[in-house]
Amino acid sequence: MGKRFSGKVVLVTGGSSGIGRATAAAFAREGAQVVVSGRDSEKLRQTVKEIEAEGGAADAVAADVGVGAEVERLVTETVRRHGKLDIAFNNAGVLGTPAPTADLDEDGFDAVIRTNLTGTWLSMKHEIARMRASGGGVIVNMASNIGSHNRLPGMAAYAASKAAVSVLTRTAARDHIAEGIRINAVSPGATDTGMSFRPGETEADRAERLAAVIPLGRIGTVDEIAAAVLWLASDESAYVVGHDIVLDGGVTA
Repeated sequence: MGKRFSGKVVLVTGGSSGIGRATAAAFAREGAQVVVSGRDSEKLRQTVKEIEAEGGAADAVAADVGVGAEVERLVTETVRRHGKLDIAFNNAGVLGTPAPTADLDEDGFDAVIRTNLTGTWLSMKHEIARMRASGGGVIVNMASNIGSHNRLPGMAAYAASKAAVSVLTRTAARDHIAEGIRINAVSPGATDTGMSFRPGETEADRAERLAAVIPLGRIGTVDEIAAAVLWLASDESAYVVGHDIVLDGGVTA
């Protein structure tokens, strides 16, 4: 596919594992200078090490996206190191502890909203400020098929946060497209990460459970989600503005 992102600086939050790590690596393989962020410095170092082992360029900045000052520092440091910010994948998120809506813990509910929704807004706020200064950029937010597109019992906090991310994405896209900043989202379904397991479930158990409810008959891969993010970040999708692309094997078809 060539080097679609040569000369581009890309920030990936939640880049220490799963979809974030796979997407950061995919951007690096296509020529980008990648900055990965998350709360676990050791896992971030491992992501950087894996990218560099493939010949890619990456560095890390630890930050909690739910804290405004840390997000501002993250974006400022990215620009200080590399001179600009072209693309951001706002992927950081938490699942929370599943429970019926009336049984949710207030602090737990707030923590999910703080990371998934407030963290996405804070990330865009500071990313857009830098992109404005350089004449434009691209943002892809992580939503979910659990939210605007599908519901699961016991997932109220997560679903509410991700549905809000979808709406926030579309609103921000309209707000900022005239400034040359193009914003979209992806909404994965069940994907092969640690978040897709139920307590005590084996990989075989998970495969059997999901095969019964996913029309495609299997779980999604992190590389499939990464491919969609890279397409949205590339010039190939230049006419796509304010969309939330669902990747769930047909669950919400």
